[in-house]
Amino acid sequence: MKVGDLKPRSNATLTVKVVSAGETKNVTNRDGSAHSVADFLVGDETGSILMSLWDDNIGKVNAGDVIDITDGYVSVVRGSMRLTLGRNGKMQKSDKTIDNVNTQNNLSNKTVQEERRGFGRRRY
Repeated sequence: MKVGDLKPRSNATLTVKVVSAGETKNVTNRDGSAHSVADFLVGDETGSILMSLWDDNIGKVNAGDVIDITDGYVSVVRGSMRLTLGRNGKMQKSDKTIDNVNTQNNLSNKTVQEERRGFGRRRY
């Protein structure tokens, strides 16, 4: 699979090159647990996307690294696609090379229509 083929709310197994790392932010989940998150711009010759890494995974990659992602997930955050490892995803450094990353086709810059997820009572 290539970055340019990624679709919202779908699984993703692909190889990407890390272009740049964003600032690490500290967040608190709804259950009160504290976590760190950072967005990395990753891509291949077909496009690029922001990849959100959490906690211990943040320090495992650097700009210039090529990584294999297995069973990742494309989520939608505030109308923007993000690549994540999700619950079952794995990430490891790759022996493959990616010479050029297409940052002009940044999938995270494109607005995605979000699905409404309401479980509340209907009012008639």
